[in-house]
Amino acid sequence: MSAAAEVQRMAAVDLGALLDAGEGAVVTLVAGGTRLAAHRAVLAARSPVFRAMFQHDTLEASCGEVRMADVEGPVLRHLLSYVYTLQAPQLTGTAPELLAAADRYGLSALKAACEQQVLAQLEVETAAAAAVLAVRHSCPSLTAAAIHFIRSQTHKVMVTQGWADAVLQYPKDIVEVSRLLGEPPAEPSRRQAVGGVARGGRLQTAQPALAALCPGRGTVCPSSRAPSPLHSAVPATQSGHTAWRRSLPAQRLPRPEKHDIAESLSQEERGRRLIEAAKQGAAEQLSELLAAGADVGARVVGLWGSTWTALHLAALGGHVAAASCLVGAGAEVDARTSLEQRTPLHWAAMWGHAGVVRLLVGASADPNARDRWGRTPLHRAAERGEAEAAAELLLSGADRGARDEDGRTPLDLARQRGKQQLVDMLTQR
Repeated sequence: MSAAAEVQRMAAVDLGALLDAGEGAVVTLVAGGTRLAAHRAVLAARSPVFRAMFQHDTLEASCGEVRMADVEGPVLRHLLSYVYTLQAPQLTGTAPELLAAADRYGLSALKAACEQQVLAQLEVETAAAAAVLAVRHSCPSLTAAAIHFIRSQTHKVMVTQGWADAVLQYPKDIVEVSRLLGEPPAEPSRRQAVGGVARGGRLQTAQPALAALCPGRGTVCPSSRAPSPLHSAVPATQSGHTAWRRSLPAQRLPRPEKHDIAESLSQEERGRRLIEAAKQGAAEQLSELLAAGADVGARVVGLWGSTWTALHLAALGGHVAAASCLVGAGAEVDARTSLEQRTPLHWAAMWGHAGVVRLLVGASADPNARDRWGRTPLHRAAERGEAEAAAELLLSGADRGARDEDGRTPLDLARQRGKQQLVDMLTQR
């Protein structure tokens, strides 16, 4: 062992003993019910975040206590142990949370070690979370491995809960994952091999990852639950009254088994099937059709001659997976129906599909878009009493004071329709 390495080892041992002794501690780190004593000098030497905190003598630090609201107790223990010993814990169960904490506090070596642990655990139920984690915390090796992993397991991942959870909780990051999936694939290095871990002297690959690519378009298509046909009643509003008529009757599609089946169809037939798949929420069929060259902007004529895009229909039906697939393929998030001039966000808000609302605003849909009657998505959610969708819109910056062509705000509509929960929500500031 070199002299420098021995000095570093002994320093780590000495600091580890100092932590155990707890003598001379001048600051307390607090995470939930966990309180750990630590030395300012050690924290500042290891972490630029702590160093800046102590240099500027923040209010908490000056009181001898630092509350870490973004870290849980067990993770704080591992984080502090690393700060004193420079030894990354081999606890795979907390690797994602520890990676996030290491990134927040500038512990680059710990972050890299956790990245390798997360990479080694890639499998069907964890790869979606791993891809989101990699994107959120700028982990190049993990990002490359997760994207490669996802491409290799397109159809297996479409039935996992993990992808659905990622779409709902991290829509902006899922859009970024979609963009990365659309880039030309590159062979990962042996070090970055998907989940590659040495076992018995051989490089083995971990289990398949969670995620799904709409092949050829770089679109992420999680599967919705068992596809069901949407016999959509397309709304048409006149003079404040909504008349519902059955239109665009859903038809069961023959399921292509391979992309070459879809490729043999005419462009017109691909477009028709794309529309039907969007109504049904059939994300896997959308994947195959888009891979074969179907136009993501294809439209269909509905009630009274109004034209709708596939994304409008997926939003109307509340199909998060299908909507995610279409958004990732480049569907225009603020496209308008030709008659009502409503965007997909209008329809999702109107029918209380909060998951689709979250996805669309995460993809930069305009929360204040106006329809033919000057109403925003928030107007539509308010008049129907869709509280969860309204909450998502407010979080995205929807204007609660917007007025329609009759001068009414969303609050006015909620009061007129007797939607007390929305009245309460819209009167709060």
